[in-house]
Amino acid sequence: MQIKFSRHAKRRAKLYKVSESVIFNTLRDIELSQGKQEIIKEIDGLKYPLKIVVSVENDIITVITNYPLKKGRKK
Repeated sequence: MQIKFSRHAKRRAKLYKVSESVIFNTLRDIELSQGKQEIIKEIDGLKYPLKIVVSVENDIITVITNYPLKKGRKK
């Protein structure tokens, strides 16, 4: 599958100092289905869990946004 970043996602990653390779590795390890999805995952080196919003169409994964959840997960 091909992974693309929206301009917004690139800017969020830079703002929060999350490398694109961390997002690539996270998405590569997860089985994704068609449509819009939210992924929340604990990442080593980050204080808060990382939320990644993606849209999957055909064989293209588009990262819409990504940011740390400063308030943590809802339970």
